[in-house]
Amino acid sequence: MAPTEATILATFLLPPAPLPATISLKAFTELFPRSQQSSPRIRALYRDLQHQRARLTDAIGRSIVTETKRGYAQRRAVVRERRRAEKEDQDDEIDIENTLFGPSSNLPTSKPHTLTSILPVMENATNDLEDEIRRLEEESASLLEEMRSTVGGLSDLRYGRLANGDLPEEVLDGLKRLEDSCKTV
Repeated sequence: MAPTEATILATFLLPPAPLPATISLKAFTELFPRSQQSSPRIRALYRDLQHQRARLTDAIGRSIVTETKRGYAQRRAVVRERRRAEKEDQDDEIDIENTLFGPSSNLPTSKPHTLTSILPVMENATNDLEDEIRRLEEESASLLEEMRSTVGGLSDLRYGRLANGDLPEEVLDGLKRLEDSCKTV
């Protein structure tokens, strides 16, 4: 079985991920001058580097998952577009060329799914839809919060209550500077 995109990315980007697999604490300590090698800060620095590397590895793992999902979405878009193009009426010349020389496209032809082949595809589609719904819900929640904040700010403005009491003076100063710069030009 051919390796998947996720397998290839994980193989080449993640191992050897933990810092001790790359350099031990002893070897790391030996990189410092002898007078500093007994300092407890070196151990703390090593632990901090371990933590940073673990966070980076986790972020790369999440990026691999995201990139794999995006690849699946691109493949689905290509298949969808190819199916749409197949449904359109073709030119008579193209039909004759296809009959004489065979199809000129390098794209694989579609074959019907079996029960075992459709289940993973449907599972991926379900996961993609759930992810898209989650992203849309998060986006709508952030937009709603932003709108509430804007409405609250406008309400404060309507009743003359400003969070920044110096705002009127700052606006007037800004307008004065703008006016002065326009006069000098």
